[in-house]
Amino acid sequence: MAERTDIAFTAEGGVTLRGWLFLPDGPGPHPAVTMAHGYAGVKEHGLERFAETFAENGFVVLVHDHRGFGASGGLPRNDVDPWQQIADWRRAISFLESRPEADADRIGVWGTSYAGGHAIVLGATDRRLRCVVAQVPTISGYEQGLRRVPPDAVAALEEVFAEDERARFRGEPPRTQAVVSNNPSVPASYRARDAIDFYQQPTPPGAWENQVTVRSTRAARMYEPGAWISRVSPTPLLLVVADHDTVTVTDLALAAYERALEPKKLVLLPGGHFDPYLSGFKESSGAAVAWFRHQLSPNS
Repeated sequence: MAERTDIAFTAEGGVTLRGWLFLPDGPGPHPAVTMAHGYAGVKEHGLERFAETFAENGFVVLVHDHRGFGASGGLPRNDVDPWQQIADWRRAISFLESRPEADADRIGVWGTSYAGGHAIVLGATDRRLRCVVAQVPTISGYEQGLRRVPPDAVAALEEVFAEDERARFRGEPPRTQAVVSNNPSVPASYRARDAIDFYQQPTPPGAWENQVTVRSTRAARMYEPGAWISRVSPTPLLLVVADHDTVTVTDLALAAYERALEPKKLVLLPGGHFDPYLSGFKESSGAAVAWFRHQLSPNS
């Protein structure tokens, strides 16, 4: 079993980001992996299994909560700003570089869902990273929005955004909605049964709130990480895609893979968006381990 310790480091604006550091057996320095969760998620949403698996295979692993979520500081709470999360993740890379247990020249990034999009952007823009794993990644917020929001509901959604803007102009805090709900009268980001089950899985008290700011939805609809995918090269890219993904949408990920340049690899798994964490965990984690072993070896 890998050793897990709680860590903290300071990000922009003096915000404290917190997470876990997993250390493998044996003397270091070891190759390392930096990880974070997707939209409105926290590290307790299934990331420990991945981190433990990576550490048991010889990697130092850093998992942090995004600002405003979980154990990390930052206000407003439960606010998803993709570009702020990417800036914070760069600070996480610097923190990992500073650790004597980690080989600063052999760091890979692993991101999933919304943070899979972040991993693509980071791979394209931060050459400290030696390789990228993007699992069921967000590719296009605009295209995903076209699939997930019925045309006759768009006007009402835009009015919700406008009212939030007006309220914040008046000095009110950002308005919020549920992350998941099966009640049609409750505004929520996700209503599918698998999303509800995933987000509401047991977590420690206080680790997660079923709440996200309304402006997070607007930011998500504006976020286009797939535009960066051809720029990841020459950093090696592994894309892990679920073949029935209706959240980040399978065909968008496959089309993005075609735009990516070598070196690259595609792993297509059966199931929906949340299956790589659950029924497909062995396959998704195994593909990532093999990629990290190859790309972060001393001779790669």
